[in-house]
Amino acid sequence: MSSDPPKLFTNKPKKALLRNLPQQSLTMETPSLPNTPPPPPPPKPSTDSFARRYRFLWPLLLTVNIGVGAYWFMRTKRDTSVEKAVKVEEIPTHTPTPASATVAVTEPITLKPVIVETPPKPLEPVPENQQRELFKWLLEEKRKIKPKNAEEKKQLDEEKAILKQFIRMKSIQNI
Repeated sequence: MSSDPPKLFTNKPKKALLRNLPQQSLTMETPSLPNTPPPPPPPKPSTDSFARRYRFLWPLLLTVNIGVGAYWFMRTKRDTSVEKAVKVEEIPTHTPTPASATVAVTEPITLKPVIVETPPKPLEPVPENQQRELFKWLLEEKRKIKPKNAEEKKQLDEEKAILKQFIRMKSIQNI
């Protein structure tokens, strides 16, 4: 073979003729046996997109992603506290269980000192003038409240009336 540059055709041959040329040259070079069919043509490359060619993989991929997401979600919700890690289930008394089925969880018992609290000391009585000031303040706060319905208005009016009675009393009971 000589190193000639490729030839440019003045009259360009059709693609079908160019496709048949290599096949003809192969059949001429190799002798064909009588009564043998020609080899099948090579499969045509698919013109579909990647997503359409492998459309059966999309549901599988989606399912796997959801499964992995659910696994990670549940893994982050796991409680790591020791108290909740050991759960003792209550066994109903009416159902007999064999001794081998029950598992005893024992923890070391620590004795804590018992602290006896002294009873609280009675507080000093609140003077009457401070009680009256407190009732007046409560009455002012009740007046600031705006009722939403008739029942609330009725209840507020009753509470205000009681406060007014306490304020008008000559002697107030000790609280």
